[in-house]
Amino acid sequence: MSQQVDTQVLVVGGGPGGYVAAIRAGQLGLKTTLVEADRLGGTCLMRGCIPSKAMIHVAGKLEEMLVHVGQGHQGIRLSSMPQFDMAYAVQWKNSVVDRLNSGVAGLLKRAGVRVVAGWAQFEDAKHCVVASAEGALRIRAEQVILATGSVACGLPHMPFDGERVLSSTEALDLPALPASMAVVGAGYIGLELGIAFAKLGCKVSLVEAQDRILPLYDQALVKPVEDWLRRHDIDIHLEAKASALTDHALLAQTAGGEISVAAEKVLVTVGRQPNTAGWGLENMPVERAGVFVKVDEACRTSVRGVYAIGDLVGEPMLAHKASAQGEMVAELIAGHKRAFEPRAIAAVCFTEPEIVGVGLSPDDARAQGQDIIVGEFPLRANGRALSMDAGADGGFVRITARADNHLVLGIHAVGRHVSELSGEFAHALEMGARLDDIAGTIHVHPTLSEAFHEAALSALGQAIHF
Repeated sequence: MSQQVDTQVLVVGGGPGGYVAAIRAGQLGLKTTLVEADRLGGTCLMRGCIPSKAMIHVAGKLEEMLVHVGQGHQGIRLSSMPQFDMAYAVQWKNSVVDRLNSGVAGLLKRAGVRVVAGWAQFEDAKHCVVASAEGALRIRAEQVILATGSVACGLPHMPFDGERVLSSTEALDLPALPASMAVVGAGYIGLELGIAFAKLGCKVSLVEAQDRILPLYDQALVKPVEDWLRRHDIDIHLEAKASALTDHALLAQTAGGEISVAAEKVLVTVGRQPNTAGWGLENMPVERAGVFVKVDEACRTSVRGVYAIGDLVGEPMLAHKASAQGEMVAELIAGHKRAFEPRAIAAVCFTEPEIVGVGLSPDDARAQGQDIIVGEFPLRANGRALSMDAGADGGFVRITARADNHLVLGIHAVGRHVSELSGEFAHALEMGARLDDIAGTIHVHPTLSEAFHEAALSALGQAIHF
């Protein structure tokens, strides 16, 4: 016989949306239960954002050390090549993940949240059964927050097997560095991991069905990344569709015929889809918007008292969006007046160099019929970038604003370390900044943020340093 658990708030999924929702609900005095089948932290912490950035960091350190071998660079000289141990790097990456996982568990405990490890199977909108280490638990909830996240999309004719055909999850846990890797899909996940593996010494090839890499970004932002790929001998096969595997290669179909790409491992990064299968969503039942769960501006589903957040509800499928929605929903349930109405949500592509985008690009703005002015400032003219050896990759900061009132519509940048500017970019749009607001703010010297200031000045026709 199953044990009955009554709770005010049931959160299903312990990722960046779910655990934030549970913590905030607990802080607000709501009796809260969180069900998670895997480890706390979700895809972002356990298998995505954090472990990938840890490995990207390792790859970057190795690449930087290689520059100092032989003749040396910047007065630093290494007499022999550095050695790389993939297994040890994975072990270090896992230690970072473990530390954050423990931190999330501690935060949930401090907020008074009951955590149940197991798979939730809904019987109806407010009741689920969880097969857990504590035995079978039947949970009855007054309010439900669905935060089950997303899963990697595979290729029907080339399914993930964990050995040869990998998702990003398996790629980040490889015990040894493969000699060659074909990356199928040249979006941000494929580019981030492909570049990291190339830096570590793996021969990487990109196979992309579309006619360009990173299709979510405009060509000016992508060009520095393309230049880096070419300089590092990464093969790019565009308008190519992966079709089959041989013992040592991936076959792909192109307009010019079949090509063979060396591939000890094949990393498939063709997108992600909402995790809607296997936990009884059909028994609730909530309305869908295509493959996603349909929600309103407060993340309410079509079923009263059931909310959905994060990747489950659509683009952008970003951890920080999920966290913001989770916090909002918890406060709504507690009686606060809230809605999810951000002006824009910043996104970062941790490629080489990095790309940051928030709001409208110039092309997007023109397509909407906006009369715009654009200001751009190259990082090669920024002292801090040059002092970090980061000014020669074609990077820049760009601001798009309305021509009539100078309201900022979008901010984009490409270059080393520019991800750290994403918060200032998002803040400017969220606060409804105008070019004069940015131009009139004294930015610290020497920092990369001065490039943001100069881009605003450039849009106003007042650039000082370029």
